[in-house]
Amino acid sequence: MEDDVVLRRAGPADALPAADVWLRSFTAVLPSVRCAHDDTEVRDWFSRVLVPQYETWVTVTKNRVVGLLVLNGAELKQFYLDPAWRGQGLGDRFMSLANQRQPDGLAPWTFQVNESAQRFYERHGFIAIERTDGLSNDEREPDVRYVWQPQK
Repeated sequence: MEDDVVLRRAGPADALPAADVWLRSFTAVLPSVRCAHDDTEVRDWFSRVLVPQYETWVTVTKNRVVGLLVLNGAELKQFYLDPAWRGQGLGDRFMSLANQRQPDGLAPWTFQVNESAQRFYERHGFIAIERTDGLSNDEREPDVRYVWQPQK
């Protein structure tokens, strides 16, 4: 990983670049999943909702957003990396930050077809606690809920 990668809170100017990371990652990692919203809706959601209303973090290198993490208390709402930046330690850095920000535990959802995300979460101590048919998510895609709780 490059030394000039910075992990920081997102500001308004990061919303559209973060949305573009989300879109690229979704397309690359989840090719069989129908995206429930078009690109314009995703960008609007990042600008109006995610960045201003939630605890949103980005990784930036050379003034380019390459990853994002969104927390809502213990809920890990969004976690995406630019496909070109996967496997370079950014996910580990984000998990370390998320664990520091929510030391009592975290709970993300991921799609059941996203086996790489499941392996990542399990490697970081998350446990699958619920699987659904997907009828309650926008994509109507079967998903799995994970939880992480610190060792006491």
